[in-house]
Amino acid sequence: MSVLVVGLALFFLPHLLPMFPGRRAALVARWDERGYRGGFSLVSAVGLVLIVVDAYADRGPQLFAPLAAARVLAPWAMLLAFILFASSHAPSHMRAAVKHPMLLGLLIWSAVHLAANGDLRGTVLFGAFFAYSIVDLVSVLHRGAAASFAPRGRADLISMAAGVVAALLVMIFHRLLFGTAVVPFGV
Repeated sequence: MSVLVVGLALFFLPHLLPMFPGRRAALVARWDERGYRGGFSLVSAVGLVLIVVDAYADRGPQLFAPLAAARVLAPWAMLLAFILFASSHAPSHMRAAVKHPMLLGLLIWSAVHLAANGDLRGTVLFGAFFAYSIVDLVSVLHRGAAASFAPRGRADLISMAAGVVAALLVMIFHRLLFGTAVVPFGV
């Protein structure tokens, strides 16, 4: 569990820096933009590796009963979440309408996984992502942080196709990747 906690801390600390513009600006002034982005990426990557390394660790005690509705809705919610993830860096109408599709997708992904698991490890993992997505969403809305661009319909089609393909691949291989089959057609 300590590997997971350290991984989450290393992953989220750089992601929380934009909430503190003065601190971020000081780091950029010290390291320049390229150095800041490199450090951000390196620390986040180490955190992500530690989170993944802990993926097959003991799940710990069951804290609450998983919600049956979450397990039923999970494939559909993941489809939506992956489409939102795919649209997050595309000049799509979805991104223009939602403003922060990555955070909304992360909120959906983490909420459904949190409700569908109930074990200690899953609660810490998905609870951390759920809390982060809410805190960051409130922060970006408060700061008015949103990219401006001219939306293109082609970007919506590509985002939807990429999101559907990615979601189906994750569902099909979920048991091999994470130890739990989530759809009847999975391997």
